[in-house]
Amino acid sequence: MKMSVATLKKILEQRLASDNRKITFNRDKDELRVEDTTIKKGINISLQPIVGKWEKERDQSIDEVVYYVEEALKAMTLSIELTGHEKNIFPVIRSTSFPKKTDTGGEMLMDEHTAETRIYYALDLGNTYRLIDEHMLAKENWKPNMIREMAKFNLRSLANPLKKDSVRGNDFYFLNTNDGYDASRILNENLLREMEEKAEGKLAISIPHQDVLIFADIKNDIGYDILAQMTMSFFTNGAIPITALSFYYEDGKLEPIFIMAKNRPIRKE
Repeated sequence: MKMSVATLKKILEQRLASDNRKITFNRDKDELRVEDTTIKKGINISLQPIVGKWEKERDQSIDEVVYYVEEALKAMTLSIELTGHEKNIFPVIRSTSFPKKTDTGGEMLMDEHTAETRIYYALDLGNTYRLIDEHMLAKENWKPNMIREMAKFNLRSLANPLKKDSVRGNDFYFLNTNDGYDASRILNENLLREMEEKAEGKLAISIPHQDVLIFADIKNDIGYDILAQMTMSFFTNGAIPITALSFYYEDGKLEPIFIMAKNRPIRKE
């Protein structure tokens, strides 16, 4: 049994309907936008990844989306203060297609990361978070570097429980705590260096969506195919996709790679 985009759209429109909300659909992107008309802010929902996830998790996948949207819209109505919440500031990795501005036109605090990814900064509110923009900084007279340093420090304080799986002579390590910062741990340089020292072959890293980080100790050619299949599967089923590409990690640098047919990795120029 499969769920169509049209059916999912109808279900979400019914579940998220409210007198103070406007729901629109972008057919070209298969994207639903839910906007609070009182504050003129909203959230975009990419439907294709949810369709894929529904086939495995059924109604739970829809419940998760509804919960996420409700909490995010609620957070947008709150008066947010950075002062006093320094320990709740974290970096978040997003794809380069992610918006650079808020709904009200404010510039997000962000940094370039790779050709595929960008770093944003968030204030964790418990059940959701708010991305930090120039208005929030100006309101409390904070400098951008203050946010960057706090975020890096707080990220290093997070636990990194890795689950190992060996397939055809290659070792794969998965980090999946669902705390919202799994993929963002790719910014933890201590963790990356530790995994580089542990690797017996070539170390590759994947961040297909927000809630997973994959380290791959590639020891033979088939390992590249396995990593590519894993990454694409996670990418198509993640609520917040990031990139289907993987990265080599060597000497403190990340280098995006394409994994082509016949197990031959091609470095992306």
